Amino acid sequence: MTAVANVFVVTVGLTALVLLPTPHRAARTQVVPRHQVAPPVVRTPPPATATVESARKVKANEVGLVPVIMYHRVLRHRSASIDRTPAQLRRELERLAKDHYVPVTAADFVAGRIDIPAGTHPVVLTFDDGHPSHFATDAAGRPRADTAVGVLYDVASRHPGFRPVATFWINRRPFGLTDQARQKAAVGWLRDHGFEVANHTYTHPDLRRLPPKRAREEIVRQERLLKKLGVTSSTTFALPYGSRPRKAKTAREGSWDGTGYRFRGVFLAGAEPTVSPNAKNFPRYAIPRIQSNGKHGECRRWCTTYWLDWLDEHPQERYTSDGDPAHVSVPGKLKGRVAPSKAKAVIAY
Repeated sequence: MTAVANVFVVTVGLTALVLLPTPHRAARTQVVPRHQVAPPVVRTPPPATATVESARKVKANEVGLVPVIMYHRVLRHRSASIDRTPAQLRRELERLAKDHYVPVTAADFVAGRIDIPAGTHPVVLTFDDGHPSHFATDAAGRPRADTAVGVLYDVASRHPGFRPVATFWINRRPFGLTDQARQKAAVGWLRDHGFEVANHTYTHPDLRRLPPKRAREEIVRQERLLKKLGVTSSTTFALPYGSRPRKAKTAREGSWDGTGYRFRGVFLAGAEPTVSPNAKNFPRYAIPRIQSNGKHGECRRWCTTYWLDWLDEHPQERYTSDGDPAHVSVPGKLKGRVAPSKAKAVIAY
């Protein structure tokens, strides 16, 4: 199903590109805030040691499905189907918070570092292309309210258990900034506040249309930029348009001009939840994501409203935490789904 879903999103993404601004236009995009948002206080859950009884009580299932949500531009007036307004983003984040989802970064997710309270569910919030609407600060250095970070912080301030973290996969002009000092300051601010900033290629090409050497060049040039901006280790990679290179291995490891790269997780562009990294069938180098959108047209089946509804209706299929990152708790009938590397950490009930 993932392959079919990803073909759909690649097609939609390439079609939507004609409505997206060029990099030069994006750099001039202005995000005018109604107010500014201060970073919320993050509450860290107390340490917990799971037991058979505690896992059963919360119905833990740590091989279950996890939504990895894909966002693009956040604009007051949408001009492409993949755009979201600040109000739409806020409503979706509010829903996630009320449904007891807790955000984790893509890097933490692929590493299996899912340290969230018992009974809650991980969600990975991802933003592609480093658009100006994702992050900008005011004169006091606080996130502007109508940016993705501003909206996320506002929701987290009213839902203390909703951790304000996300992953930003960026290209050569992160957040519309052309001055490298300002780029470095923006990336540094995000990393200092728990966000992940990672590789989405240098110019956002369809990698399948490039010879393997050119595809590797695109990835390496962005890796070099990320290092200049303070990202010492980029461990995840999102494929532009979800389009895989001709040689699948190119997306996860390679080198160009003396610089190498190796990712721990590669993300597609659609269009269903992924299984847990604790599961033996975790697709580490082809992790599906879900486009944030309603239930219109093709999104009747492939986007967030459909899938969040489905997970609500099938809670036994969803990843539910035991609150103990040192163990993997599952119903007894699902023990066979756990990856062999996690076998010694299993609590089955």
